[in-house]
Amino acid sequence: MVLGRQFARLADRRILLAYWPWLLVLIGLVLVRVSKGAPIVDLYALLSRPFWPGTAQSEWVRQAQRVEDQQRIAQLELQLEQLHQGAARPAEGAVGRAAGIRAAVISRRSEGWWQQLELGAGSLQGLRPGAAVTGPGPAALVGRVVSVTPTTARVALLTDPASRVGVELRGNGSQGLLRGMGTSRPQLQFLDKDVEVQPGDVVVTSSASSLFPPGLIVGVIQSVDQQAVPAPQALVQLVAPVQALDWVQVR
Repeated sequence: MVLGRQFARLADRRILLAYWPWLLVLIGLVLVRVSKGAPIVDLYALLSRPFWPGTAQSEWVRQAQRVEDQQRIAQLELQLEQLHQGAARPAEGAVGRAAGIRAAVISRRSEGWWQQLELGAGSLQGLRPGAAVTGPGPAALVGRVVSVTPTTARVALLTDPASRVGVELRGNGSQGLLRGMGTSRPQLQFLDKDVEVQPGDVVVTSSASSLFPPGLIVGVIQSVDQQAVPAPQALVQLVAPVQALDWVQVR
């Protein structure tokens, strides 16, 4: 009886020694499933840090931010002058918009260049889901943060087929819905059948949008289909060069 028990224990140990690598793999897969891959993404960000984009576009972002700050100061001065003259109507454009957080683009989704970006900044740097992401320049919208880990963030681009953004034409205020098409140019579906639109018109985020601050530049009308049903449609050329972005601003 004693020999039988010892043999059984020895057999159990042999089975454990033979299959322990597979048990570790199974445990690892369960952990990845539960954490949704966050540790792997953070590890990738840490290992790829030496290969992140250089400082050239980062300096471009800083210069663009200085220009935007100067414009904001000029708008404030104009408002003060209007107040002194008895006109309380604010100047066109948002004033006091947060400068945001600069973040490096560390990867793009391999099966869809135009769909998602991975940023080298996360919750530790103050990023939160839902934040607007803009490219270098005067607040040109790129997309929004959809998920974060401690050191990374995932951005759904305006070109993502699941993207829907309320926009309007600068000047006449015609409202529409910008839809990602999985290509470099999203489609703008207008809400009004009798909209006045032509190539070259500037598209900005809608003042009625609940996802983004109003007045962020989105792009320029490239072509218009007036015969579309139930309302005209247009293709929009985005201002931010998504295919060349190395650094972004998270606002």
